[in-house]
Amino acid sequence: MNISKDEFFREVTLRICSSLDIKAALKSCYNYMKEYLPLDFLFLSSIDESMGALRLIACEPESARKEVNEIVPLPKDIWEWQLTLFNPLLADSKNHNPMTVKMASITNNKGKSTLPIPLHIDGKKIGSLALRSLGDGIYNKNHLELVESIIEPFTIALANFLAHQEILSYRDRLIDDNRFLQKELSPQFSDDIIGSLSGLRDVMEQVRSVAPLNNTVLLLGETGAGKEVIANAIHYGSPRSGGPFIKVNCGAIPESLIDSELFGHEKGAFTGASAIKRGRFERSNGGTIFLDEIGELPLQAQVRLLRILQHKELERVGGSKQIPLDIRIIAATHRNLEKMVEEKTFREDLWFRLNVFPINIPPLRSRREDIPALTRYLVNKTSREIGLHTPPAIAVGALDKLTSYPWPGNIRELSNVIEREIIRFKGGVLTFDSITGGHSEPEIQHLPEQNQPETMDKNTASYIRRVLKFTNGRINGKKGAAEIMGLKPSTLRSKMEKLGIAREDF
Repeated sequence: MNISKDEFFREVTLRICSSLDIKAALKSCYNYMKEYLPLDFLFLSSIDESMGALRLIACEPESARKEVNEIVPLPKDIWEWQLTLFNPLLADSKNHNPMTVKMASITNNKGKSTLPIPLHIDGKKIGSLALRSLGDGIYNKNHLELVESIIEPFTIALANFLAHQEILSYRDRLIDDNRFLQKELSPQFSDDIIGSLSGLRDVMEQVRSVAPLNNTVLLLGETGAGKEVIANAIHYGSPRSGGPFIKVNCGAIPESLIDSELFGHEKGAFTGASAIKRGRFERSNGGTIFLDEIGELPLQAQVRLLRILQHKELERVGGSKQIPLDIRIIAATHRNLEKMVEEKTFREDLWFRLNVFPINIPPLRSRREDIPALTRYLVNKTSREIGLHTPPAIAVGALDKLTSYPWPGNIRELSNVIEREIIRFKGGVLTFDSITGGHSEPEIQHLPEQNQPETMDKNTASYIRRVLKFTNGRINGKKGAAEIMGLKPSTLRSKMEKLGIAREDF
């Protein structure tokens, strides 16, 4: 059936512009075009420069997707040839161009005739429209002249589709980031870290040295010693302070979800993956990611983390695309990673990559001079949070009591004690008569009158026993021993096992 090029152009243009749904528009074009051209299949593809590949956008009939790959990576010579191909080309076995022969093999096009139509704007290739018919030598110059008339409308349609997809992607990322950051990010760091001129002087000197750089930092210290505060100081004292600061507790994410949560996943990567998800690393692009309790990371995730440290790129679960990353990694742990390497529970190569600039954060008992200032700060902070207009005063001698206590749970335990004291406050002054939450003076106040004080283990064991007695042996949950002490239940159980304390005794 004959038709003029002008009429063919007009009718195809009306159809490709008939719907915002590119698949529906292509279907309308296919049904019309096959009346005037030999046409069994119609493919619309875009150029993916990041992968050096063709990416299928839509095809007709839809069942043809089974015969082609969604993404077709191209060898370097074919890729370069594709980028310079700006005119329609007859491609079948009668065409002895070695590039068309090679392309036919890559796209599973042997025994078929193909009429590829390059789509380009301002000298840049953005994709192609490919007509395909069963059999060799089907297309001729008349067909070629007819399809040349529809290059422009298909180019505009593809360009609009790609621009729309990019806008949707940016919108979704902004919505996603806003929701995530509102939930995850704490208020920005204040320069006035308590102890920076006393017990944390050496730590803060190291922070000031490393903050302006991009080096990986490893923070070492007991649970509750303030590793997150130091991570804040490094991030907000760096050139990345305007970027995201993503905090991850590696021990709080179930092992079955760790890969998806940290590295993201592609749509359809597994059952329930109904949409693309950007992981914590991808969200931190342009900023800093803080990996707390890095020692809890499963070995499988350690392999992925090692790749990020080595190559500054990641691959989502179920994906094949390498996503470049511009991030700084700060890791923290209370565990002995070197010992874990010996026990084969932590990768040695990852340990070497993380241990670039280690900072040891002293426990609170090693910087008792900071306890008075910390106490005043936490009293004021907690009072504001619970709605007290005037923070209560601290009784004479109370600071001495707090300063002499060993604080096995460090600053986190001190914060819990202060919060509990203020909640119970009925007027007068804060006395801290019951540091552990019990009803007796802490035994640390009654040290034996000997030249040699009791060991830290004895004091810690005594404290744990008093707290367990107060909670009737309950470790987990609200008002459990772990919460009162500011420790994770697993950490408390580990301490109990080490000190020979059985929960059943309480």
